[in-house]
Amino acid sequence: MEQLVALRRDLHAHPELGYQEQRTSDIVAQLLQEHGIEVHRGLGKTGVVGVLKRGNGTRMIGLRADMDALPMQDNGSQPWKSVHDNVCHACGHDGHTVMLLGAAIELAEQGDFDGTLVFIFQPAEEGLAGAKAMIDSGLFQQFPCDAVFALHNWPELPLGDVQTRAGAIMAAADRFDITVKGGGGHAAQPHLTRDTLLATSELVVQLNTLVARALDPCEPGLLSVTRMQGGFSHNMIPAEASITGTVRTFSPAAQDIIENRLREMALHVTAAHGLQAEVNYLRYYPATVNNAAMAQLAIDALDQAGIHVQQAKQPALTSEDFAFMLQARPGAYLWIGSAPSQPLHHSAYDFNDQLIPHGIQTLTALARHALGAEFPC
Repeated sequence: MEQLVALRRDLHAHPELGYQEQRTSDIVAQLLQEHGIEVHRGLGKTGVVGVLKRGNGTRMIGLRADMDALPMQDNGSQPWKSVHDNVCHACGHDGHTVMLLGAAIELAEQGDFDGTLVFIFQPAEEGLAGAKAMIDSGLFQQFPCDAVFALHNWPELPLGDVQTRAGAIMAAADRFDITVKGGGGHAAQPHLTRDTLLATSELVVQLNTLVARALDPCEPGLLSVTRMQGGFSHNMIPAEASITGTVRTFSPAAQDIIENRLREMALHVTAAHGLQAEVNYLRYYPATVNNAAMAQLAIDALDQAGIHVQQAKQPALTSEDFAFMLQARPGAYLWIGSAPSQPLHHSAYDFNDQLIPHGIQTLTALARHALGAEFPC
């Protein structure tokens, strides 16, 4: 375990952004090969896949970990803080990688299963759709998994506790960018121009009413404006201003409603000020939806292994590109408690190393049970 902790801290000190995880991929591939696990590289550019077969079983189960870091400064105080400016493992993907490596090593050494395990080390989860890139590169054509599973550390849960649920567990993630145009002039002569900042400010306020007034009150949804830009001088009304934000929903119907109403709102609010709006709306991750049978299989597997596991009461509005894998194959996404910990994406976040043995136990129990369970359902 000391070696795995040291590796996790090394990965934390040397984070790599999406599709740039060359050093991480090299380390993963080398360790897999050292333990007799067949290695495949190049899927999704920097992805690594390890294949381990024992016995005569025909079932194939996939276990996935993400490897990439975030484009943000590491403000932690630990000796192993990031050596790279504005690149930081603030979501625990360094820990996810090490937990899956630890599980692969344990399963290779013990060999107490019948079938094939596929260890999927995925790049570019943070907004760049590395899961889709691996699938488009032929992941499930080469390795036709009967089911796939993934873990994410969850600071809101006690250390080692696991939660999952049937149906949606993480939200779809959309991004919008709105540019307001047609103004510009002297700040002391506002009557001679159109005020892009005033229109943009009003639009921000109105967008924050959209979910509450466009969606059924029983339909979960979220819209957050996260950036507002415009202007270069204290005495100038800028010709353009812009806002950026995110929308989180759990159904395509809700996505349609929000996108359509957002476009209408941008058009009409800016038109009332004599301005124009350009709207770009990107649906980059679908909702992460667990197969009901696979979620129950995961709960049964962990319960039998003595791991504290329960149904999550509600989904989270965060997003996850494992959603693409769950669209391609039945499976389930699980949260594993990592408290005490800073929140995910916090600039001082550091993965809780005490979670590593719990994660390994969870993944190995899940793999063994899934290979022996009766499904598809």
